Amino acid sequence: MISVEESSFKFDNILLFGKYASGEVVVKDGGLAKYINLTPTAVPHTTARHANKWFGKSKVNIVERLINNMMRTEVFTGKKLKAYNVTKKAFEIIEQRTKKNPIQVLVEALENAAPREEITRLQFGGISVPKAVDVAPSRRLDIALRNISKGTVNASFKNTKPIEQCLAEELILASKGDMNSFSVAKKEEIERVASSAR
Repeated sequence: MISVEESSFKFDNILLFGKYASGEVVVKDGGLAKYINLTPTAVPHTTARHANKWFGKSKVNIVERLINNMMRTEVFTGKKLKAYNVTKKAFEIIEQRTKKNPIQVLVEALENAAPREEITRLQFGGISVPKAVDVAPSRRLDIALRNISKGTVNASFKNTKPIEQCLAEELILASKGDMNSFSVAKKEEIERVASSAR
């Protein structure tokens, strides 16, 4: 029989892609912390176990959510293994360049790419008026993941650079809050429009 200490010790030794520990990753944004799942997993693939459940996405590992978001355009649609390998190679590139844990870089990129405010349209009679609203933490994370993936796919289109290098560059730039990152630029644009509609 395995004691509680031994079982928890084995659980802590699980490394993502056999290399990266998610236990040491720190989420500084309190709003996103509840929705960024950093549960240790060797292979980020849950076979849609949490699909069609309320807030089921929050139970999916954040790296798997990035992989799922990378399945865009006809090149990657439904090809999870291809997206998995791209993410794995991108993490290796990030580790070489930054000498940091790639999961920490991903979390920092998400924090910097998540908009805090956006606009909605209110109808007054026949007039549509834009109104600034706060963004829910779950939606903030969804938008950040979508924009990181979109920026990666756009950067690799008609480009000699492989997509894993584009993903690594997007994550590194976003983690620094650099405006050359597609996701950070989109976030600033959304917040700028919201502030003008306030």
